[in-house]
Amino acid sequence: METAIGIRIDIVFDPVCPWCYIGKRRLEQAFDLRPNIKVTPLWRPFLLNPEIPASGIDRTAYLVKKFGSEARVSRVFGAIAEAGQSVEIGFAFDKIRRTPNTVNAHRLVRFAAPFGKAGDAVEALFHDYFVNGHDIGEIDVLVALGGGLGFDAAALHGYLKSNENMDLVYEENARAHRLGINGVPAFVFNDTLAISGAQEPRVLARILDAAKETEDAA
Repeated sequence: METAIGIRIDIVFDPVCPWCYIGKRRLEQAFDLRPNIKVTPLWRPFLLNPEIPASGIDRTAYLVKKFGSEARVSRVFGAIAEAGQSVEIGFAFDKIRRTPNTVNAHRLVRFAAPFGKAGDAVEALFHDYFVNGHDIGEIDVLVALGGGLGFDAAALHGYLKSNENMDLVYEENARAHRLGINGVPAFVFNDTLAISGAQEPRVLARILDAAKETEDAA
């Protein structure tokens, strides 16, 4: 686990959540608005679809079941794509064929954390899924992503084939629900201030200010 310095922000997310990708970019914009505030983002797993099998499921069938019709799916994701353009994300939803189980994707982030690359792993997962349309439930895909981050392929493959940190992903998902988090993204600042949704950068910047004031007063 990365050591927290300054304000700790627990970011509860799932890499198949497009609003989480947008939320990540908006949070980064908030950091740019407050360059003098030191922050440590810590990425916490949330499972939007814990019932999905390890092999994933057909994405079109999943979305139609969730939203009721292909027309509604098109409207919903058209709006998300428009929001993505505002933060320079080129969503390519048409490339995505399967909705994956994300437990192993979260484990990749956990693997990356001691190297200080958890954020890089999250960005790589988002980009590979939403822009490249790759199945981030596949171990070979995750190993390739890890290779791009500089990790030893054999070590990462062995880790992902094991059960290491699997219980931790489920435990942290359960913890999020116990804290009342039922949707993502969610941001928790120094365990005291929390907000859900892909908030605008200025909103997040104001919460950073409040967290800093609380820290200074302690």
